Amino acid sequence: MAEVKLQAQLRTEFGKGAARRVRRDNQIPAVLYGHGTQPVHVSLPGHQTLLALRQANVLLNIELPDGDSQLALPKQVQRDPIRDSIEHVDLLIVRRGEKVTVEVPLTLVGEAADETLLNQDRNAVSVLAEATNIPAEIKVQIEGIGVGTQITLADLVLPEGVTLAEDPDGLVLTVVKARSAAELDAELAEAAAGLGESQAEPEAGQGAESSGD
Repeated sequence: MAEVKLQAQLRTEFGKGAARRVRRDNQIPAVLYGHGTQPVHVSLPGHQTLLALRQANVLLNIELPDGDSQLALPKQVQRDPIRDSIEHVDLLIVRRGEKVTVEVPLTLVGEAADETLLNQDRNAVSVLAEATNIPAEIKVQIEGIGVGTQITLADLVLPEGVTLAEDPDGLVLTVVKARSAAELDAELAEAAAGLGESQAEPEAGQGAESSGD
């Protein structure tokens, strides 16, 4: 995994107002922490940071104003739900050779057998990997697999030096038989017929006439 260098500036003002001013200057508030060090509050270049964080588990080389630098992984990214902009980033300091637990995306490769349907239970897996060698993805081979096939975490082919960090019996996907167009049409017709019958039934007491004069 390539490192992405980001030039950081130290922050001396805190609070919502100070954070807004940082963002107005096209910077992103962030904090560096870990390995028993005191948290370091910094601001990062907005556009470069946004591009870097599009990569899962990107390794950041944070260059500080005093000439020092820290390797870090994004631990938590706070986003504006409306603008989809980054509000704040928590960065976990890591060391070369250190192993960390991270979530890695799963990518399906190939095509399952004809007339099948995939029920995918998960899109990522938790693994233990060196901080400087985290895989961008883990591929799941599905070429030609047929009905009844189940793929579990134990079936995944992991890169060298990467190990599972969760139960290997966890289900990734199951292959089931796809329903034909005729079966789907029959189900829709049955549902429509049931709906028609329920609408035709009179409500309780409807239609009863008074017999008293």
